Amino acid sequence: MSWFESFILGLVQGLTEFLPISSSAHLRLTAAFAGWHDPGAAFTAITQIGTEAAVLIYFRKDIARIVSAWCRSLVNKSMRGDHDAQMGWLVIVGSIPIGVLGVTLKDQINGPFRDLRLIAVTLIVMGIVLGVADRLAARDETGGKHRAIRERKSLKDLSVKDGLIFGFCQAMALVPGVSRSGATISGGLLMGYTREAAARYSFLLAIPAVLASGAFELKDAGQGHVAWGPTLFATIIAFVVGYAVIAWFMKFITTKSFMPFVIYRILLGIALFVLVGTDTLSPHAGESAG
Repeated sequence: MSWFESFILGLVQGLTEFLPISSSAHLRLTAAFAGWHDPGAAFTAITQIGTEAAVLIYFRKDIARIVSAWCRSLVNKSMRGDHDAQMGWLVIVGSIPIGVLGVTLKDQINGPFRDLRLIAVTLIVMGIVLGVADRLAARDETGGKHRAIRERKSLKDLSVKDGLIFGFCQAMALVPGVSRSGATISGGLLMGYTREAAARYSFLLAIPAVLASGAFELKDAGQGHVAWGPTLFATIIAFVVGYAVIAWFMKFITTKSFMPFVIYRILLGIALFVLVGTDTLSPHAGESAG
């Protein structure tokens, strides 16, 4: 892998990890369109550590508060009713589905799930789901001629049941094209949470899964055609860009809808169908990338 390739892949990872458009699909498509060699699962998992480092820094106050309260609740029963302590348990509970399904569906994730036709379907279908969820949220927030404004749930209303539902939504992102943030935010909006609450829990929920995956893949880093140098360079690029994207996205969702992302997903999915249908692009081009 050249330094230019690592720069582009790190840039793509940082730009798309937190937006509801699927980073795995865009890494897959970047390799397919450019005709590059597959960077491998280890490269991708380690560059995701860069984007998760951005989450750790951006939400450092929230994370420190949650971890502190959770640890104290283990020995102090009076702390177990504290919201931050409960959030610690809810992040753990919400991480269970992706851990179980990630191991169970490992062969499918590295094989059939990477077909560009399936990615096109997931881009379109999840785009429609996100659009519907966003529309319902907007209706609750603005009300209407014959409808009163409806208060949506915050993270203080998060329960074990909702945490598990969030977790299963996150696990759907094992299929490229779904999007971790897109699926969890859509699930949160459909359950009645605010955009900000759904996005915040989505980012917190991703930390254990991504860091565990990256740590597991460290043993394979530097093997094949991808050396340690380009891998670390891409990780740094992903971190810097990812931090900027988080800061922008958290401000964006407080006043804007997700419709630009919905339109983008649907158009990209249709374009993929056209390219594959006309044999311009093989459904297996760049397979296993990302």
